[in-house]
Amino acid sequence: MLKMTDSEANRDSSGSDAESFDSALAVATDARLVEEARHGDNQSFGRLVQRYERRVLKVIRRFIPDHELAMDLAQDAFLKAFDRLDQFDPSRRFGPWLFRIAVNTTYDHLRRVRRKGRWSLFSEAGEDRVPDPEAPDPRGEIDLSHEVRTVLEDIPEAYRTVLVLRDLEGFSTSEVSAVTERTEATIRWRLAEARRMFRDAWERRQRSIEEEQLGSWTLSATV
Repeated sequence: MLKMTDSEANRDSSGSDAESFDSALAVATDARLVEEARHGDNQSFGRLVQRYERRVLKVIRRFIPDHELAMDLAQDAFLKAFDRLDQFDPSRRFGPWLFRIAVNTTYDHLRRVRRKGRWSLFSEAGEDRVPDPEAPDPRGEIDLSHEVRTVLEDIPEAYRTVLVLRDLEGFSTSEVSAVTERTEATIRWRLAEARRMFRDAWERRQRSIEEEQLGSWTLSATV
């Protein structure tokens, strides 16, 4: 059995302590910046934007792969956060509150798209291009990220959010709990269900692709 040496254990402990300190320091800094922003200091809110903009955009792009659209939604989320600072509970962490606004903003957009009959988790760029009949069938080289987003579409919103934040973005269970305002027990249960749903949907998707390809090959053979 592998054992840690005392020096390794000390380094590991020191690393954990440093991470905890950095996290606590970030929370304290966030609280100060939020308080200053609530009192009219726009530069303080700008520092919050700089601190979170990359990760907020990264989360939104899990649902909206179009970069420009995701940028617009991220900006919208920050504007909403700024307008709602007076509603923020300073006894809580700013980060989860901001991510909740970002996720809700993204889902609001997707719902509007769905109501218009254009529901998609993918960019519509290039959809008017006519495929070249001489070009090889692109289904032989399926884009994995595209497939993941296709399967995620089949998962109910509440479960999809947990799966994206926890498994794709690496949020901790406690962070997902704070973002979604659900207990950690609920998050763990939803994550297990979401993983099951994803696995089942993925298998259905792969079977569908295989059947479609087999049908194409059969048709080609009979022509």
